Amino acid sequence: MNINYYFSRFLAKKPDSPTYESLAALQNKHMLHVPFENLDVLSQTPIIIDLERIFQKVIVNLRGGFCYELNGLFGWLLKESGYEVSYVSATVKKPDGTWTIEGSHATNLVMVENQSYIVDVGFGDSVRKPMPLNGEVVRDVSGSYRMTNVAEHMYDLQRWEDDVWKTLYRVSTLPKKLTDFTPMCEFNQTSADSPFVHKRLVTIATPIGRITLSGETLTVTDGEKKTKRNVSEEEIPDILQNHFYIIKGFY
Repeated sequence: MNINYYFSRFLAKKPDSPTYESLAALQNKHMLHVPFENLDVLSQTPIIIDLERIFQKVIVNLRGGFCYELNGLFGWLLKESGYEVSYVSATVKKPDGTWTIEGSHATNLVMVENQSYIVDVGFGDSVRKPMPLNGEVVRDVSGSYRMTNVAEHMYDLQRWEDDVWKTLYRVSTLPKKLTDFTPMCEFNQTSADSPFVHKRLVTIATPIGRITLSGETLTVTDGEKKTKRNVSEEEIPDILQNHFYIIKGFY
């Protein structure tokens, strides 16, 4: 796994030292160039938690992936760049107020400059900056966010929506091995209860918004403006290449 090849994948370079500023820049650039997507799930191509295999898919074949792939690989990159990184688990809160299976989301906990941050490049439409655990509000083009302590080793990632703080997921800061997520990675590829097996989902951040392909609906958000249109299956290969940099023949 060539670390410089990985950096070139999202138009970045290895930082001279592991600083917060470099960490924030790497996270933002990664999210602008590497999409979240479930195409392998729909094609029933097995996703195995093996970093070399994920590297081949995401870096060499210019693909995206879901949390185990994107955060797993990005966590490796940060470690190789000198950051103190642990894989940690989170439980996602659904829009209806219920929770997904406990600990089924994989993300990264990074210690830098004597502060701990959740750094997540695999949660789709979410914060693009490191999230400090101290409750500080972080703002970017996608909204305002904070981490709030709810129990020992437990924090909620929240976004300000409709004049209230809404919880996106609850994270445990207890370290895990990436392979600990193997059962949930298998579940999210095969179970009818998984949100990833029912329709196509590809999404990527843009400098002022986001582009999302959900089933046959393409949504483009530019600042306050949002447009949606239905697309045909014949259009999908061009959409994947032009908007998400995913080339036909690699999915």
